Amino acid sequence: MTWWAIGALVVGAYGCTLLGVFVLARLDARAEAATTGWVRRLPLIATLIPAALFAALIAVQTFDVDGSLRLDARAAGLAVSAVAVWRRAPFAVVVIGAMSVTAVIRWQTSG
Repeated sequence: MTWWAIGALVVGAYGCTLLGVFVLARLDARAEAATTGWVRRLPLIATLIPAALFAALIAVQTFDVDGSLRLDARAAGLAVSAVAVWRRAPFAVVVIGAMSVTAVIRWQTSG
């Protein structure tokens, strides 16, 4: 891939982000004028989309191995991080806990 293509992708991605921000701001202004309806909930729905996509990417990267479901050390690390987030642990504790559990399980299964 050339630098021109990478630059075009960066500009396109940033442009789509800006377009989304401006479109959502306009829809939000229209939603204020509307009394009821699904238009009023659009900004809330749009703020939840990145979290859903991030969760989907985590699930695919953790559980999909060559097109099949596999539960290994990564799943245990993800479970530990989910519990740490649920218990409102600091971000560093979440990351270090998940890394530690994953590393220990891989070390135990490799030897």
